[in-house]
Amino acid sequence: MYPTTPDGRYFVVKGQLWRCSNPALGEEERQQWVNALMKARQAVKAANRVEDSAALKAARASVNAAKIALGERGPVWWSDGAADFNRCKVLNTPYREWFESLPQ
Repeated sequence: MYPTTPDGRYFVVKGQLWRCSNPALGEEERQQWVNALMKARQAVKAANRVEDSAALKAARASVNAAKIALGERGPVWWSDGAADFNRCKVLNTPYREWFESLPQ
């Protein structure tokens, strides 16, 4: 599994921070959006397979909408004013010390 920052805002993949889903979402709502995200990702794959640019554009928009609804993109879900480091290299963020302290 990927390490999650102590504040629960991000997980790290290949040295890059990725925003976690909003923990305030109810389980049912979260699962509905996860299902929508998986369906949209399948639509991206299908559109790529048949080289349908219009379908690909629509599928990517659906992926983005699901990720925004989950809190993984768009406005941050925390309210303390902390900056968003989504998609940043962890070593270039305030999480560097925490990350470097993890067992390798």
